[in-house]
Amino acid sequence: MSKTDPSAAGSPWLSLLLILGATFAMSGLGGAVTTPEIGGWYRTLEKPPFNPPDWIFGPVWTLLFVMMAAARPEIVLYAVQLVLNLAWSVLFFGMRSPELAFAEIFLLLASIVATGLAFHRVRPLAGWLFVPYFAWVSFASVLNGWIAFNN
Repeated sequence: MSKTDPSAAGSPWLSLLLILGATFAMSGLGGAVTTPEIGGWYRTLEKPPFNPPDWIFGPVWTLLFVMMAAARPEIVLYAVQLVLNLAWSVLFFGMRSPELAFAEIFLLLASIVATGLAFHRVRPLAGWLFVPYFAWVSFASVLNGWIAFNN
C-alpha cells in the first residue's frame, strides 16, 4: 500500500467510519446554526420563485455528505472544504449575512473543485462523487445571490 492509499493506516472500513463521523459532526454543527433560523429569520427573506421547499435541503445534504465521506479524500483538502461548508452556514444563518455568505460560497466552490480533482487522481469514482455536491452548491450560490441582492 502506498502512503496516499487511505486504507494504508488500517482498515478501510475504520477509515470510512472516522471520516463519516467527522463529516456528520461538522454537519451537525452547521445544522445547529441553521435549524433555529429556518422558521424565523430565513422565513422572512424574499426568496426566488425557484427556491426549493424547506424539506428538500435535509435529505439532499445528508446524501451529499455521505457521498463525500465515501470518497475517502485527501484529508487536508477535504477538511478545508468541510470548514468552508460550515462557515457558509455560520455566515448566512448564524450571522444573518447573505452578502458575506455569497462572497464565501465562491471559496467553497473552488475548494470543492480542488478536492474533487485531487480525489479523482487517486480514485476516479471518488472524484466523481463530488460532482453532485458541486452542482448543489452551485445552485445554492444562485439562491444565495438572489437573496443577498433582493433583501
